[in-house]
Amino acid sequence: MPVIAVDKPLKLTSHDVVDRTRRARRTKRVGHTGTLDPLATGVLVLAVDDSTKVVQFMEADSKDYLAWVALGASTVTLDAEGPVDVTGDVPPLDADAVRDVLATFTGPQQQIPPQYSAIQVGGVRAYAVARAGGEIELPARSVTIHTLELLGIFPSVQAAPRTFSPTPDGWAPDDTGRTFTLPEPLGEHPTLLIRARVGSGTYLRSLARDVGAALGVPAHLAGLVRTRVGRHHLQDTVPLDTVQDATGLGDLDALEFPRIEADTTLALHLRQGKRPAHAAVGRHVVTLDGQLVAVVDGDGQTLKVVRAWAG
Repeated sequence: MPVIAVDKPLKLTSHDVVDRTRRARRTKRVGHTGTLDPLATGVLVLAVDDSTKVVQFMEADSKDYLAWVALGASTVTLDAEGPVDVTGDVPPLDADAVRDVLATFTGPQQQIPPQYSAIQVGGVRAYAVARAGGEIELPARSVTIHTLELLGIFPSVQAAPRTFSPTPDGWAPDDTGRTFTLPEPLGEHPTLLIRARVGSGTYLRSLARDVGAALGVPAHLAGLVRTRVGRHHLQDTVPLDTVQDATGLGDLDALEFPRIEADTTLALHLRQGKRPAHAAVGRHVVTLDGQLVAVVDGDGQTLKVVRAWAG
């Protein structure tokens, strides 16, 4: 019943990865904690069998990315799938000025999702309408962008680094590190290399569009690697072709909440759905003898069960 972080290959959908994992592990019960676009690679966290119960508690995890933003051309998909729909000249770029623009996108904000996305409006997927030549009015969504670091400005995607190694500050260019596979570029366009940490629901494709608009030029996301989801780091993922034998993490280890060690009475009351007295505030994991009892929310007086596990 593991939680497994896999390294999603280029050109597979998240659903493709789930389907392959179902077949490899001979189970129908596989979920994931956050979609990656087909042209993105990196960390995709899967929950297998009974571990699907913890997916709801992991979907809000923050995520780290490396993003290649190509300036001077926008696309209907906002990424390198294309096709290009608008082009424009890119003036000389000053790194400090670009950093000032990126700084305006950090913190809580409203972001309009891409037309080519799985968001449903009136029971219809936005991408289905977009592929048919239509367009849905997608309302802006509340997202939080924690940090955006400019790692460099390059004359093209082809000239930008794609070999990196993990550091305490995140993945950084390193000629001796790991080389990432990016989509085929849609031309030679000036490119920003950005290291991003974002909250749940943030679209890096939309961010690329909006950063370009703030710089006064069309733009698209030319490449994207997700390097972290919650406690799951890219360097610790397993290749998709080894998912059959991956051990992964147990439910308790996969949850990143403070822990309350219960006695038998507290554990029993929580499993019965009661609201026992307790001073904890916020979301916690409750354990008994190292076993997962419940996820609870505390208000400083009582514990409310969000989900309980049988003993």
